[in-house]
Amino acid sequence: MNTNPPDKSPLRADARRNRDSILRTAARHFAANGVNTSLDEIAREAGVGPGTLYRHFPSRDALLAATLTERQADILARADAAREMACSEAALTEWLRALQDYLATYDGLPAPVLTAIQEDTSVLAISCETLVALTGEFLTRAQKDGRARATITPQGLFLSALGIAWVLNRAGVGETHRRELEAIFVVGYRERGRLLDEAE
Repeated sequence: MNTNPPDKSPLRADARRNRDSILRTAARHFAANGVNTSLDEIAREAGVGPGTLYRHFPSRDALLAATLTERQADILARADAAREMACSEAALTEWLRALQDYLATYDGLPAPVLTAIQEDTSVLAISCETLVALTGEFLTRAQKDGRARATITPQGLFLSALGIAWVLNRAGVGETHRRELEAIFVVGYRERGRLLDEAE
Protein backbone atom coordinates (compact mmCIF):
# COMPACT_ATOMS: atom_id res chain seq x y z
CA MET A 1 0.00 0.00 0.00
CA ASN A 2 3.05 2.23 -0.19
CA THR A 3 2.19 5.33 -2.22
CA ASN A 4 5.74 6.67 -2.40
CA PRO A 5 7.59 6.21 -5.71
CA PRO A 6 10.81 4.19 -5.42
CA ASP A 7 13.93 6.28 -4.88
CA LYS A 8 16.04 6.53 -8.02
CA SER A 9 19.18 6.99 -5.93
CA PRO A 10 20.02 7.21 -2.22
CA LEU A 11 19.57 10.65 -0.71
CA ARG A 12 22.54 12.49 0.71
CA ALA A 13 22.51 12.89 4.48
CA ASP A 14 21.47 16.55 4.31
CA ALA A 15 18.76 15.81 1.77
CA ARG A 16 17.46 12.99 3.96
CA ARG A 17 17.34 15.33 6.96
CA ASN A 18 15.44 17.90 4.92
CA ARG A 19 12.95 15.30 3.73
CA ASP A 20 12.38 13.96 7.24
CA SER A 21 11.93 17.49 8.60
CA ILE A 22 9.39 18.27 5.89
CA LEU A 23 7.43 15.09 6.64
CA ARG A 24 7.32 15.70 10.39
CA THR A 25 6.23 19.30 9.88
CA ALA A 26 3.67 18.39 7.22
CA ALA A 27 2.08 15.75 9.45
CA ARG A 28 1.59 18.36 12.18
CA HIS A 29 0.16 20.92 9.79
CA PHE A 30 -2.18 18.46 8.07
CA ALA A 31 -3.43 17.30 11.48
CA ALA A 32 -3.95 20.84 12.75
CA ASN A 33 -5.20 22.59 9.61
CA GLY A 34 -6.38 19.92 7.19
CA VAL A 35 -5.16 18.85 3.78
CA ASN A 36 -5.34 22.38 2.35
CA THR A 37 -2.81 23.81 4.78
CA SER A 38 -0.13 26.14 3.38
CA LEU A 39 2.80 24.27 1.83
CA ASP A 40 4.91 27.41 2.03
CA GLU A 41 4.31 27.51 5.78
CA ILE A 42 5.33 23.86 6.04
CA ALA A 43 8.56 24.62 4.18
CA ARG A 44 9.27 27.65 6.38
CA GLU A 45 8.73 25.76 9.62
CA ALA A 46 10.78 22.80 8.34
CA GLY A 47 13.67 25.18 7.68
CA VAL A 48 13.79 24.67 3.92
CA GLY A 49 12.81 26.71 0.88
CA PRO A 50 9.68 25.97 -1.16
CA GLY A 51 11.89 24.69 -3.98
CA THR A 52 13.40 22.06 -1.68
CA LEU A 53 9.95 20.93 -0.58
CA TYR A 54 8.80 20.55 -4.18
CA ARG A 55 11.95 18.67 -5.19
CA HIS A 56 11.11 16.03 -2.60
CA PHE A 57 7.33 16.20 -3.04
CA PRO A 58 6.24 17.56 -6.45
CA SER A 59 2.60 17.98 -5.42
CA ARG A 60 0.38 18.36 -2.38
CA ASP A 61 -0.91 14.82 -2.91
CA ALA A 62 2.65 13.47 -2.97
CA LEU A 63 3.36 15.08 0.40
CA LEU A 64 0.01 13.96 1.76
CA ALA A 65 0.62 10.37 0.62
CA ALA A 66 4.02 10.30 2.30
CA THR A 67 2.64 11.52 5.63
CA LEU A 68 -0.01 8.80 5.59
CA THR A 69 2.53 5.97 5.65
CA GLU A 70 2.16 5.27 9.38
CA ARG A 71 -1.63 5.29 9.17
CA GLN A 72 -1.43 2.87 6.26
CA ALA A 73 0.49 0.42 8.43
CA ASP A 74 -2.20 0.81 11.10
CA ILE A 75 -5.12 0.13 8.78
CA LEU A 76 -3.39 -2.91 7.28
CA ALA A 77 -2.87 -4.26 10.81
CA ARG A 78 -6.57 -3.71 11.51
CA ALA A 79 -7.40 -5.57 8.30
CA ASP A 80 -5.31 -8.52 9.51
CA ALA A 81 -7.16 -8.46 12.84
CA ALA A 82 -10.54 -8.38 11.08
CA ARG A 83 -9.57 -11.43 9.00
CA GLU A 84 -9.22 -13.41 12.22
CA MET A 85 -12.85 -12.76 13.20
CA ALA A 86 -15.08 -15.81 12.81
CA CYS A 87 -18.19 -13.86 11.80
CA SER A 88 -17.92 -12.43 8.29
CA GLU A 89 -20.43 -9.68 9.04
CA ALA A 90 -18.52 -8.61 12.14
CA ALA A 91 -15.29 -8.66 10.12
CA LEU A 92 -16.82 -6.44 7.44
CA THR A 93 -18.16 -4.03 10.06
CA GLU A 94 -14.76 -3.87 11.77
CA TRP A 95 -13.00 -3.23 8.47
CA LEU A 96 -15.40 -0.45 7.51
CA ARG A 97 -14.85 1.27 10.84
CA ALA A 98 -11.07 1.05 10.32
CA LEU A 99 -11.57 2.46 6.83
CA GLN A 100 -13.62 5.39 8.12
CA ASP A 101 -11.00 6.14 10.77
CA TYR A 102 -8.28 6.19 8.12
CA LEU A 103 -10.27 8.39 5.76
CA ALA A 104 -10.85 10.87 8.59
CA THR A 105 -7.14 11.14 9.46
CA TYR A 106 -6.98 14.74 8.25
CA ASP A 107 -9.73 17.29 7.74
CA GLY A 108 -10.60 17.27 4.06
CA LEU A 109 -8.85 13.97 3.23
CA PRO A 110 -11.95 12.40 1.61
CA ALA A 111 -11.80 14.98 -1.23
CA PRO A 112 -8.35 14.03 -2.63
CA VAL A 113 -9.17 10.36 -2.05
CA LEU A 114 -12.30 10.72 -4.19
CA THR A 115 -10.24 12.45 -6.88
CA ALA A 116 -7.68 9.63 -6.74
CA ILE A 117 -10.40 7.07 -7.38
CA GLN A 118 -11.40 8.95 -10.51
CA GLU A 119 -7.89 9.80 -11.73
CA ASP A 120 -5.31 7.04 -11.99
CA THR A 121 -2.54 9.63 -12.26
CA SER A 122 -2.92 10.67 -8.60
CA VAL A 123 -0.17 9.38 -6.30
CA LEU A 124 -2.96 8.44 -3.90
CA ALA A 125 -4.53 6.13 -6.49
CA ILE A 126 -2.38 3.13 -5.55
CA SER A 127 -3.44 3.21 -1.90
CA CYS A 128 -7.07 3.77 -2.93
CA GLU A 129 -6.96 0.69 -5.15
CA THR A 130 -5.65 -1.31 -2.21
CA LEU A 131 -8.40 -0.02 0.09
CA VAL A 132 -11.12 -0.82 -2.44
CA ALA A 133 -9.64 -4.30 -2.94
CA LEU A 134 -9.62 -4.93 0.82
CA THR A 135 -13.21 -3.72 1.02
CA GLY A 136 -14.03 -6.23 -1.71
CA GLU A 137 -12.31 -9.02 0.21
CA PHE A 138 -14.43 -8.49 3.33
CA LEU A 139 -17.60 -7.80 1.35
CA THR A 140 -17.26 -10.96 -0.75
CA ARG A 141 -16.80 -13.09 2.35
CA ALA A 142 -19.95 -11.61 3.92
CA GLN A 143 -21.91 -12.04 0.68
CA LYS A 144 -20.91 -15.71 0.44
CA ASP A 145 -22.22 -16.21 3.98
CA GLY A 146 -25.47 -14.45 3.13
CA ARG A 147 -24.66 -11.58 5.48
CA ALA A 148 -24.39 -8.79 2.89
CA ARG A 149 -26.56 -7.92 -0.10
CA ALA A 150 -25.36 -9.43 -3.36
CA THR A 151 -26.03 -6.17 -5.22
CA ILE A 152 -23.45 -4.20 -3.23
CA THR A 153 -20.11 -3.59 -4.99
CA PRO A 154 -16.73 -2.97 -3.33
CA GLN A 155 -16.40 0.49 -4.86
CA GLY A 156 -19.94 1.45 -3.89
CA LEU A 157 -19.33 0.37 -0.31
CA PHE A 158 -16.00 2.19 -0.25
CA LEU A 159 -17.62 5.39 -1.50
CA SER A 160 -20.32 5.08 1.16
CA ALA A 161 -17.65 4.77 3.85
CA LEU A 162 -15.90 7.76 2.31
CA GLY A 163 -19.11 9.77 2.58
CA ILE A 164 -19.50 8.94 6.26
CA ALA A 165 -15.86 9.84 6.89
CA TRP A 166 -16.44 13.20 5.17
CA VAL A 167 -19.44 13.95 7.42
CA LEU A 168 -17.61 12.90 10.59
CA ASN A 169 -14.56 14.86 9.53
CA ARG A 170 -16.30 18.06 8.51
CA ALA A 171 -19.12 18.24 11.01
CA GLY A 172 -17.05 17.16 14.00
CA VAL A 173 -19.97 15.06 15.21
CA GLY A 174 -19.70 13.13 18.45
CA GLU A 175 -19.67 9.41 19.14
CA THR A 176 -23.46 9.23 19.45
CA HIS A 177 -24.02 10.59 15.96
CA ARG A 178 -21.24 8.38 14.62
CA ARG A 179 -23.05 5.31 15.94
CA GLU A 180 -26.30 6.52 14.36
CA LEU A 181 -24.64 7.03 10.98
CA GLU A 182 -22.97 3.62 11.15
CA ALA A 183 -26.28 1.96 12.07
CA ILE A 184 -27.95 3.49 9.01
CA PHE A 185 -24.96 2.42 6.90
CA VAL A 186 -25.15 -1.16 8.13
CA VAL A 187 -28.86 -1.44 7.28
CA GLY A 188 -27.95 -0.48 3.74
CA TYR A 189 -25.51 -3.31 3.06
CA ARG A 190 -26.81 -6.12 5.27
CA GLU A 191 -28.64 -8.90 3.48
CA ARG A 192 -31.51 -8.72 5.95
CA GLY A 193 -31.92 -5.00 5.19
CA ARG A 194 -33.94 -5.72 2.03
CA LEU A 195 -35.98 -2.54 1.74
CA LEU A 196 -33.94 -1.07 -1.11
CA ASP A 197 -33.91 -4.35 -3.04
CA GLU A 198 -37.67 -4.79 -2.70
CA ALA A 199 -38.31 -1.23 -3.89
CA GLU A 200 -36.41 -1.78 -7.14
